[in-house]
Amino acid sequence: MTAPTRVGGAGRSRTPAAGGLSRTRGGSRKFNAAPRPYRRQRGRNQKTPWLYLAPALVVLGGLLVYPVYQLGLISFFEYTQAQVSGGEPTTFQGFGNYSELFSDRQFWQVLLATVVFAAACVVSTLAVGCALAVLLTRVRAVPRLALMLAALGAWATPAITGSTVWLFLFDPDFGPVNRLLGLGDHSWTYGRFSAFFLVLLEVVWCSFPFVMVTVYAGIRSVPAEVLEAAALDGASQWRIWRSVLAPMLRPILVVVTIQSVIWDFKVFTQIYVMTGGGGIAGQNLVLNVYAYQKAFASSQYSLGSAIGVVMLLILLAVTLVYLRLLRRQGEEL
Repeated sequence: MTAPTRVGGAGRSRTPAAGGLSRTRGGSRKFNAAPRPYRRQRGRNQKTPWLYLAPALVVLGGLLVYPVYQLGLISFFEYTQAQVSGGEPTTFQGFGNYSELFSDRQFWQVLLATVVFAAACVVSTLAVGCALAVLLTRVRAVPRLALMLAALGAWATPAITGSTVWLFLFDPDFGPVNRLLGLGDHSWTYGRFSAFFLVLLEVVWCSFPFVMVTVYAGIRSVPAEVLEAAALDGASQWRIWRSVLAPMLRPILVVVTIQSVIWDFKVFTQIYVMTGGGGIAGQNLVLNVYAYQKAFASSQYSLGSAIGVVMLLILLAVTLVYLRLLRRQGEEL
């Protein structure tokens, strides 16, 4: 241990830089901890994760923040084809576009249809994905591999391709579904609810693999002893899922639920392809297709931007409320 170095008068000592024992004026000893270098090291360690995240944050800022800024900016101006071509100057409208949008009765009808349709898609996707994830833990290796490959094939199929295939399957003239069900030339896309149901099937078909694979990975991380103990206590498969697996998998279920809400609320391709742009007289419109019609079909880009901002705020509010409810229940996210 380093001895203190005397400087000047008796009883005074200079504390070593690295810490150690030193004598005080009264003759007692004390330990010098030298905390300053540790504090600097701790501050440096706290900055290290942000340095690693900096490139990704810059990319996300360019790809997300700036377009959202432009979307909100356009929604406050009069921006139609006349302004795009330079024939008329762009004028500031304030909240005029939002007032026009909220006074439109069709907007509220489309919003209600979008919320109900998205909720049905989310519940159906979670139910199918979780059920198949549990099934994967019950079957042998070969059937499990076949199911995984089939699900990943559905997940990898582009939305426009999957929509076209589903239209063929339910085609009134050549589709095999009507022949198997004996429905003749029944048109699934003619009625409003049957068209929404057909689109829901396609959305669930291309979305459940994400839920299935994610939940299956979470189930495999649960200790086998916990599931065996529940089975020995006489719990059914449904009770094991509800009382054991679901609480333990809640952080994973939060992720897949929020992701499904975002995906299903902004469905565009399936509705546009399978209903021919929104169905007969717009009976199958959702907000994304409605915004497309306003922005590009009618050249009202400012109204289309306002719809996009409303969709963004709704999704943000739903996500924050859902996370807040989980935090109140004591969940660590």
